Amino acid sequence: MERTTISPSLSHNHLLCPSRALTTRLHSFSTTRNISPSSSIKLKHSSSSNGGTSLARCNAVLSNSNSSSSTEVADIDWDNIGFGLKPTDYMYVMKCNLDGEFSNGELQRFGNIEVSPSAGVLNYGQGLFEGMKAYRKQDGKNILLFRPEENATRMRNGAERMCMPAPTIDQFVQAVKATVLANKRWVPPAGKGSLYIRPLLMGTGAVLGLAPAPEYTFLVYVSPVGNYFKEGVAPINLIVESEFHRATPGGTGGVKTIGNYAAVLKAQSIAKSKGYSDVLYLDCVYKRYLEEVSSCNIFIVKDNVISTPEIKGTILPGITRKSIIDVALTQGFKVEERNVTVDELLEADEVFCTGTAVVVSPVGSITHKGKRVSYGEGSFGPVSEKLYTVLTSLQMGLSEDNMNWTVNLS
Repeated sequence: MERTTISPSLSHNHLLCPSRALTTRLHSFSTTRNISPSSSIKLKHSSSSNGGTSLARCNAVLSNSNSSSSTEVADIDWDNIGFGLKPTDYMYVMKCNLDGEFSNGELQRFGNIEVSPSAGVLNYGQGLFEGMKAYRKQDGKNILLFRPEENATRMRNGAERMCMPAPTIDQFVQAVKATVLANKRWVPPAGKGSLYIRPLLMGTGAVLGLAPAPEYTFLVYVSPVGNYFKEGVAPINLIVESEFHRATPGGTGGVKTIGNYAAVLKAQSIAKSKGYSDVLYLDCVYKRYLEEVSSCNIFIVKDNVISTPEIKGTILPGITRKSIIDVALTQGFKVEERNVTVDELLEADEVFCTGTAVVVSPVGSITHKGKRVSYGEGSFGPVSEKLYTVLTSLQMGLSEDNMNWTVNLS
C-alpha cells in the first residue's frame, strides 16, 4: 500500500464516532517495556466507503525504518512554557457501550469534540481523568513514561466506583504509548519540562434520567508543560481550609473523578486572591486531621520521620505519593501512613507536597487560623530535596531504574 501522512488541513472538530471522522486506526503495540530505537509511526493509506462517501482510513503500524523527523522537536520557547494547554498534533479515541467491550483505538487530529447535550458526563458528571508525564532523555531520542500501569489501575478502580466500563490495563498503556509517539516532537528537550498526558474516560452516551450513560469514550491528549506552581521549585505557601471540604466519608474523594476538582475551585480562588499558592484541606468530621491539597498529597517530616495521611476513601491514592514512599524506604527513612493533625503540621521540621504535576514541591509556610508558620530557608528541606533528586533522576533516565518503573519509548 502507498504510504502517506495525514493532511494538515483536516478539520479540528471531531464527532466522537469513528465512522464519521477521519481517523487513524492502530494495530496493537508491543507490550514490552522497550520499543526499538529505530521504530517510528508510519501511516498506511487505504480507502473505504461509508454510505457512498469515500473515506481515507489510515492504519498506524510500527516501522523499523529510520525517520528524519525522529528527533524533531517543536519550535517553541521551551524555557517559558509554563503549565498550560498547548495544542499538539494527535489525540487518541476509543469507544465502548455498556457491554464493556472497547473498540480498537484510533488516532485523530487534536481538536474539538462533539457530544450530545444529554451526555452523561455533562449532565451527571460521569467522568474520570488521569495525569501522567513523559520525559525526553539526555540523548534527545529516547522518551520515558513513568509507571503507566499504575494510572491504568487507578482509572479502573475509579470506573468501578462511578459505574463505568474502563479500558484494560494493556489498552490504556498502549493508548498512552501511541499518543506520545504520535506527538513526540512536543516532548520538551531534556531538562526543559515534560509532556503532560491526560487520559479521559467519559460517559458520552445520551441519557436523560439519572442512570449510567449507554456509551463511553476513552480519550488521551497531551501538552508540553513546565512547572505547575508559578514559584517553580521554590517553596509554596498554603492556607489550611476548615470551612470548605474536598471530600466526605463514603463519597468519591478516593477516586479521580472530575467533580472532585470542581469542588475545590471556590476555596482555591479565595486563597489565591489572598496571595496563597493553594489550599490544604482537613477532614470534614473532626476538622483537625490533614487530608490533601487541591491536587497534591501532603507529607510532613519530624526528626527524620516522614508522615502522610493514610488512604481511607477521602484521599486520592497518588502515584507520586506511592513512589515517594517507596523511594524514602529505599533511602533508609521511616515512613508512617496515619492520621496527621494540624498541630503536628505546625510543629514539623519540613512539609512538602507530591503529585504528577508538581512531582515534589516544598512548602515554605502554612497559615492556620491567622497563624503563619514558616519552614526552611526558602528552598527544599534536606529530606524533601533528597527524595526529589532521587525520584526525578529516575523519571528522567539520569539514574538506573532499579525499581522497574519507567517504560522506554523511542
